[in-house]
Amino acid sequence: MKDTAKHQGLRNLLAKQLEEKGIKDKNVLEAIKKIPRHLFLNSSFEDFAYQDKAFPIGAGQTISQPYTVAFQSQLLQVKKDDKILEIGTGSGYQTAVLVAMGAKVFSVERQKELFKTTSLLLPKMGIKPKHLSFGDGYKGLPQYAPFDSVIVTAGAPVIPQALMAQLKIGGRLVIPVGEQEQIMTMLIRKNETQFEKHEFGEFKFVPLLENKN
Repeated sequence: MKDTAKHQGLRNLLAKQLEEKGIKDKNVLEAIKKIPRHLFLNSSFEDFAYQDKAFPIGAGQTISQPYTVAFQSQLLQVKKDDKILEIGTGSGYQTAVLVAMGAKVFSVERQKELFKTTSLLLPKMGIKPKHLSFGDGYKGLPQYAPFDSVIVTAGAPVIPQALMAQLKIGGRLVIPVGEQEQIMTMLIRKNETQFEKHEFGEFKFVPLLENKN
């Protein structure tokens, strides 16, 4: 598990590129500089790890492109010790970025193969989410709710009610919504029953799967 000066240089360039694309949150950019994305990929992709592209990670899933990770992370407006629910642990890269930003991350993965790999990888890298679990992301983790934010890293046809219910008042839910193409959507919880909705254009995600367990 090597992380060299060359890798660090590539990360600095990637952060600069993301800033040019509109990522302004310094906390996000510092996390991108810090997290060795190449360690989350199959070694055959190592040379491409710091390009702003998505790559396959097995089980029909992908690691999101860095811009998407940075964009979603920026929308969350993460503060130190924020309790964040992540739906779709995947490779663990987004998890690691949020942990590097100072968040307490509770993450759910529905693919057993990815869950096992990531559960071993993150501790090896010294990255400590609060809780990783294997389960149905549509249900969230009600036993740990409420959360300061919820981030969904797969495309959902609709916004799951269970995830809305697990959000603190004032909290943010960031989720790509749609079947083929997704619209990046943010809900801010105003009170028990009301949510303010914002949309941020099209993104492409793998689908959020359910009822596997």
